[in-house]
Order: sequence, then C-alpha cells, then structure tokens
Amino acid sequence: MIQNPKRYTITAALPYTNGPIHIGHLAGVYVPSDIYSRYLRLQGKDVAFMCGSDEHGVAISMKAKKEGITPQEVIDKYDGIIRKSFIDFGISFDNYSRTSAKIHHDTASEFFKKLYDNGDFIEEVTEQLYDAKADQFLADRFVIGTCPKCGNEEAYGDQCEKCGSTLNATDLINPKSTITGETPIMKSTKHWFLPLDRYSDFLTKWILEGHKSDWKPNVYGQVKSWIDGGLEPRAVTRDLDWGIDVPVAGAEGKKLYVWFDAPIGYISATKEWAAREGKNWEDYWKKEDTKLVHFIGKDNIVFHCIIFPAMLKAEGSYILPDNVPANEFLNLEGNKLSTSKNWAVWLHEYLEDFPNQQDVLRYALTANAPESKDNDFTWKDFQARNNNELAAIFGNFINRVVVLTNKYYEGVVPTPNEFSEVDEATLTELKAYPTVISSSIERYRFREALGELMNVARLGNKYLADEEPWKMVKTDPERVKTQMYVALQIATALRVLCEPFLPFTAEKLNKMLKIDAKLNWNDVATNSDLIPAGHKIGEGEILFAQIEDEQIQKQIDKLEATKTANIAENKKAEPQKELIQYDDFAKMDLRVGTIIEAEKMPKANKLLVLKIDTGIDVRTIVSGIAESFSPEEIIGKQVTVLVNLAPRALRGVESQGMILMTNLPDGKLAFVNPDVAGVGNGEGIN
Repeated sequence: MIQNPKRYTITAALPYTNGPIHIGHLAGVYVPSDIYSRYLRLQGKDVAFMCGSDEHGVAISMKAKKEGITPQEVIDKYDGIIRKSFIDFGISFDNYSRTSAKIHHDTASEFFKKLYDNGDFIEEVTEQLYDAKADQFLADRFVIGTCPKCGNEEAYGDQCEKCGSTLNATDLINPKSTITGETPIMKSTKHWFLPLDRYSDFLTKWILEGHKSDWKPNVYGQVKSWIDGGLEPRAVTRDLDWGIDVPVAGAEGKKLYVWFDAPIGYISATKEWAAREGKNWEDYWKKEDTKLVHFIGKDNIVFHCIIFPAMLKAEGSYILPDNVPANEFLNLEGNKLSTSKNWAVWLHEYLEDFPNQQDVLRYALTANAPESKDNDFTWKDFQARNNNELAAIFGNFINRVVVLTNKYYEGVVPTPNEFSEVDEATLTELKAYPTVISSSIERYRFREALGELMNVARLGNKYLADEEPWKMVKTDPERVKTQMYVALQIATALRVLCEPFLPFTAEKLNKMLKIDAKLNWNDVATNSDLIPAGHKIGEGEILFAQIEDEQIQKQIDKLEATKTANIAENKKAEPQKELIQYDDFAKMDLRVGTIIEAEKMPKANKLLVLKIDTGIDVRTIVSGIAESFSPEEIIGKQVTVLVNLAPRALRGVESQGMILMTNLPDGKLAFVNPDVAGVGNGEGIN
C-alpha cells in the first residue's frame, strides 16, 4: 500500500454504450468511486477521477444489428443517455471520455505498437469459430452454448453469466451462432496474443504476496484461482469490423480486442483531461507517489488484476493499481439484473418517477451495497431506507434544528453560555466521527462509512431528545442558546460529512444553513466553531419526503409487467402434433354457446360447474378454469364448445362437453371466442 500519496488516479469501469445505466452499475461501481473521490477532494487531495464510454467490441455490433442502425449511431445515442445519467446522479468525474475519440485510438495504437516492437506478443494462426452462412468469424459474444463448468446452456463465448467463469468461445459445448443460429465451423485465422504465462511469477509476487492483507477477499480469491490454475496466452486482436485497427502490417480486417483497448481508455481520458487543465498526465500514471485505484464489478476482476497489469508491466513505464475494490452483483427483487430482458431500474426512468430524489437512491444502494456478496435491491427496502432512516433520522434532526433556530432567534446562531458535561461530551464525540468515517472509506467499506454518518444524525437527535430545548426555553432560555449552538455544530458537521454520500443533500444544507462551502473534512475534527455565533441561517425545507405505498406499488407493477412480457417473448410454442385427416377434424362438433350459470365445485380449487346454452340444448359442463375466473365474471360470456365429446363424470357431476381455452403469458387462461358481435348460440364452427 502506498503511504501518503501525492496524488490519486481513480478509475471507474467504462460502461458499454449498448444501453442506458441501471442501478446495478450505480451500486457496483459509480457510487462507490464517487464517494471515494469526493471524500479525497474534501481532504484537499489531488484527484483525477476518470471514466468514459466503452464504444468498441461486439456488444456494440450486436446492438446495431438488432436496432437496424450503424455502430456509430448506437454509441452516439447511448453515450448521450449515459452522460446525462451520471450528471443527474452527481457522479463527479474529472473527465468522462469516449474510446471512439482520436486521442484514444492514438493512445491504444501506440501502446500496442510498443509491445509489438518489444516482441511482447506471440503471433499465431489458430482455429476460430466461423459462421459459414454469415461469412464471418464469430467474436465471443456472437457465440452462445453450454458452459463447460456449470452446464448453463446460454453461456456467451467470453463469459458465463450464471457462474461467472471467464471462457473462450471454443470452450463452449454445442456452440451456436447468435447471428444465424447455425453451428459454427472451425477456420484458420492469424492473431496476436499476450503471453500471460510469462507474467505468472510477477503477478504471484505482486498480488498473492504483496496484497494478501489489503485486497478484498473476493478479488484476491478470484485472482489466486486464475494464477493457481495456470495462465495462458490471451488474444489481444479479433476478427471484427468495428473497433481500433491493429496497427501492424498483415493485420488487415482485424481490430484490437476490446479488453485490450478499453482499460487504455483510462489513460487516454487522463491525457485528454490533463491537456485541458494544463497538467502533466504522466504524473498520474507513471509517478511512484501516485495511488491508482480501479473501481469495477466482479465480472471485470480478471481484466483489471491480471490482463491490464500484465500489459502495464510489459510496457514498462506505468505504475500498478494500489487496490481494485471490486463489488459483487446487485440483484433486483430476487432476480439477476438484465439489460436484454429489461429487468432493471434505469436511472433516467427513476428520475421520472422520483424527481429530485437522487440521494435517496444513492443512499439505498450504498446501505445495501454488494461489497462482499451479491445483494438484492427491493422497492420495499428502498421505501424503508427513505422513510425510516433518511426522513426519520437525518431529515428530522435537520428540520428541528432549523425550525427552532428560526423560531427562537430569527435564524441567527446564538452565542453559547458555559458548556455542560453533556455539551462537552457531545462535541468531543462529534469531532471523532471524521476519523471513524475516514477509516471505513479508506478500506473501501462504504456501507460501514454510511452507517457512521447516520450515527452523527443519531447523535444530534439524542442530544435534542435528552436536552428538550422546546421545554427548557420556558424556564432557562440562556441554557437553550447553548443547546441550539451545539445542535447547529452537529448540523454543520453533517453537511460536510454527508457530501461524499449525499451530494444533493449537502447542497440543500448549504442553502439552508448558508454555510461557507470551503469547510473541509478535517475542519469537523479540529474546529469547535463550524458555524459561528451571529451567523444567520436560511429557511428550512423538507430534505426527504415520505415515499408512499402507491409509489412503490407502481414500481412493483412495472416489474411484474416486464416479467410477463419476458415470459411471452421467451415462450416456445408446443411442437405440432401428428398429422390428422380432414375426416378426423370433421368429427368434432364445435358450437357457439353462452354461459348462463356458474358456480364453484365443492372442495375443488380448479373446477367450475357451468350451465351453457349451446343453441341445441342447455347442458352442464365442468371446466378447470376456477383459478383464472370467478363464477360471477363469466355469466353471459360467449364461448366455443365441443358439444359431441362423450360425457364424463367429474366428482359426481356429469360433464357434457368441453369449452375451448388458451394460455396467456402469465399462466392465466383465456377464452377462444368468436370476435364478431351477433353470432348466435348453436352456430357451428368449421
């Protein structure tokens, strides 16, 4: 670990521009990295917080094919949506770039060329999967098949999303092309490989020995598993038509593999920022007194802890990451988040339903962050976090302080009298919190740090509840001046300490308390007069409004609709039955009928006893539709009846026919009916 770094380079995983940002991205990468960066800036540190759109690779090509547009149109569309989402949620990047930018193409090409000239690559002709019908080699994500490790039949050629294993497309069992559905063939092609096995000793010493005590167990464990399993050469080029050209002779039609090109995007983003700000980019990537931290999700651990460090080591002039605090996955209402299945809470849609409540989502995601294991986001938990914690604890304390200060002193901070032992103890405890919260943040335990922030609000609430200034003002108004002064110090400390977690709330507190924004993190620990006597504060406002059950039910209903749509989309029709002759069909006598009576069959959950006017008679039919319909709602309903079915006794009732039904996506039944009004009972169907 680097002690007392002079500067910090912080990177957040580059989001693919093949879709918007959802809460899984926010919880796993962008809120933690933003908390860390904001915290460091509040301490006066030199911070370069870098990110950008990852705009190459097969995911973009797949999206373009699906939407019938060009890859450039895809990346332009989603880059704009993603940028807006990050701004809307206060993710404070110092620079957000694009891998389609010229500076990135140049940087990635130069990086490849240096390793190529140094002889760091292996050039090989290998057998790769090829779709003969589409006449193209299949990049990893254009292949789907059975994972050799867990048996998942829908694993991609680069990764199994079920077990998390990193794969090669040729590892898949029964591979299929996602372009045509055909079984691919093997065909020869030339590529360049980074021989990771050469770096096994370096990685063992650097990570397994050097970071055993300070890297997260989930990260360390995955890296150890890879190294212990034996590292193999990894391709850094691909047969693609979208990406950065491989900058050497004989590489026509080949592109840099996106996992070679993407992490270099951190470097090119820093170059772009440094040129704009008049800084030297190399200080942030090549000086040993710089601390480099990568924030990623667990699916990117191998690339950021093995492949990218091997690339940097091969190049020779770059520093290595001090830490890679990868998070696990966030699920949604018990199911894995999925862009393709629309099983997500999209940030731009969230703000439509919860305007100006960015901090509520930031808080809920941090409080439930998947730091050491997969966690589940539920709308009920989100509501409880807001109502029972943010509103009831944090917001309640601030509201009482501001209201009482305006009521008793016309908004002017009172001059305190002599402090009691309780006052002294409270202020001493307050001064300890910056160090406590810092300890958690610097160990990348943001959930723990957020809990300590809320303890500051609890400290304030307890102080007011114990001191009861609203009662004391009647008997000892001079004592109340001291009480309110102490409470205002806690409120001001909250404004400073909450900024990394709740930046929009911090801005509201600036306006309410009219605080000098120059207050920094360490002032809370050292300054006893954070908000001085005689300072005039502003009017109060509700920081966190109650979230009602109706709002939450709307979100749950939206997800249920998505689930139903997914079932419908993925449902496969039953195979055709064996062929029959016309005479077989003609034997069936199908008539239009009307249900004139309906009642539940006693002691049978699924059965209804129906009286149906078939036009030729009124007959009894027992039908297994009780779980889809109540008796009351189907009386008067026209139905299609098979009238010449042999009678059959069901629970002692003779059923004289059958009505035609089909299944809806949610499993409910639907009547198969004539769709023209005025069709009479008894009309034949043929």
